[in-house]
Amino acid sequence: GSAAVRVLTGARWQLGIADLRALWQRARELSLLPDHDATRIADGAALRQALDSGLPGDAAERAGLADAIADPGAPQYYSVPGYARIIALGNELAMLRERLGQPLTDLVADVEQLTGIAVEAAARRVGTDPGAGREHLDAFADVVAGYAADHTATLTGLLAFLGAAEEVEDGLEPGEVEVSPDRVQVLTVHSAKGLEWEVVAVPHVARDVFPSGRASASWLGAVAELPPQLRGDRAAGPDDADGVPVLELDGLGTRADLDAALKDHKKALARRRLDEDRRLFYVALTRTERALFISAHHWAATGSAPKGPSPFLLELKQLVDDCDGERAPAVVARWDPAPDEDAANPLLENPVSAAWPADPLGPRRAGVAGGAQAVLDALESAEDPDAEPDDPDGWAADVDALLAEHAEADRPHTEVVLPAQLSASQLVELRADPDRLAARLRRPLPYPPNPMARRGTAFHAWVERRYAATSLLDLDELPGAADIGAPAESDLAALQMAFERSAWAARTPIDVEVPFETLIGGAVVRGRIDAVFADPDGGYTVVDWKTGAEPTEAEQDSVVIQLAVYRVAWARLMAARTGVPAADVMLRVRAAFHYVRPDHTIAPTPLPDLQALEALVRNDP
Repeated sequence: GSAAVRVLTGARWQLGIADLRALWQRARELSLLPDHDATRIADGAALRQALDSGLPGDAAERAGLADAIADPGAPQYYSVPGYARIIALGNELAMLRERLGQPLTDLVADVEQLTGIAVEAAARRVGTDPGAGREHLDAFADVVAGYAADHTATLTGLLAFLGAAEEVEDGLEPGEVEVSPDRVQVLTVHSAKGLEWEVVAVPHVARDVFPSGRASASWLGAVAELPPQLRGDRAAGPDDADGVPVLELDGLGTRADLDAALKDHKKALARRRLDEDRRLFYVALTRTERALFISAHHWAATGSAPKGPSPFLLELKQLVDDCDGERAPAVVARWDPAPDEDAANPLLENPVSAAWPADPLGPRRAGVAGGAQAVLDALESAEDPDAEPDDPDGWAADVDALLAEHAEADRPHTEVVLPAQLSASQLVELRADPDRLAARLRRPLPYPPNPMARRGTAFHAWVERRYAATSLLDLDELPGAADIGAPAESDLAALQMAFERSAWAARTPIDVEVPFETLIGGAVVRGRIDAVFADPDGGYTVVDWKTGAEPTEAEQDSVVIQLAVYRVAWARLMAARTGVPAADVMLRVRAAFHYVRPDHTIAPTPLPDLQALEALVRNDP
């Protein structure tokens, strides 16, 4: 019920209280047996028969809001717009239920498209990267793909998995957010790692807020927490201040000794949590380029006792007070005295109230609605007034499409606009044969079954397992991966043996199967880097495994585009993680193809730079 309420009262459907109550009443009606069934129960035999016929799975089951959405009943119990919204939502849910048999990744993509959430995310970032705003959606899609890799994965299991992640791990990891200089971005400190803004504000540095002051779960009382002895980050000894403290039981002879050891261990865990919060506070303070604002509060929206500044803020103030005015690292713009001990929380006397369900547009409602209506009016007025009447069977439309396609085929040149999203392999094809890419974009066709592609897929999966990675291969990026059948075991074994003889087998990558999206020439280029290795000089080598034949001399000019894209993508990923400018990182990034069967690594230099890639996408001369 709560999930349905969130959907019904959310920004899209905005169902009012009266309609929600009517829908709930409809759910109760659907839960009850018809009255005429009750009149037939006159003796014990009839009662037993009624109970047997009312086992779970029949009408005796309790209906919920989802059932009422599918069958809302008579429209007179609802408002006119409310009933229309319920019917529209019911139709969408019915369409999704029809698609429950498809792969989970496809189902999630259908939910995105049908609900319009992807469009809403993109609309919030108009005028920027075409892929901007999708960071969290893409991160969620990766989680679903990871779960769906198990052949036993089901939708029910996925929902249970997501529920466990929310309950045990406080939700999923968010996507990596890029810095946007033209807007205010609200992030957690964890999400801000590796990023930098011109101006940063760190609010709520109050007592029991940052640091929280609450005792988090430990292995002594939480089943989900590993004992320190089983953790890789455990302390190496009593002098290791960075590792997780280990409970030492050697030499304990009495219950009193054990109680004292447990008490000391809990204190050590609390000190480490405080140290982790202090390091997190350091991250917050170092995210700014120019200006940093830090604030706290005495009174919160709830609670009767004042909070006041946290120990971290008090330490900063003490640092400022101990410095001379000219050498002080900061300025205390305002510092209110603590309230009296018997003071009441003024925020409780004037609680903040709001209408529910809330209008997502708020005071912008009239302006946005007016703009939307203006667009609709313009589209309507732009229609051809002399257009022929509708073609209910679609014959005229089909004939027009075929004639247009025939006329287009007779034209000597056909203009094909590059899509807003491209793969790295499409950029290679754009360099090698733009006409073939244009034909493929104009009329997409599925790839034919390719045993070599299946072999490449199997080899990549083996290398991934060998390096103990958990990322997944995208089906789009390895054509043929979904084909029926598997490569010959002997052929795959030969590739594996060849790889084990190579120099790369003895090296350990810092990352494998790295998915990326990067903006090049106004298009979002997507791909997946096979492996990245750290070099002794502090640089990186991006490697792409090749199970096929080496390129001919004529092909070399185009295949290097793939490495050039990977080089730019990795440099930007590292820039986002470290804060070092991408141009500087790119100077330390190398790229190479490793052809597995002949054990031959090709590292072409120089690679096309970002400007050359942008010129390729824009078709600059």
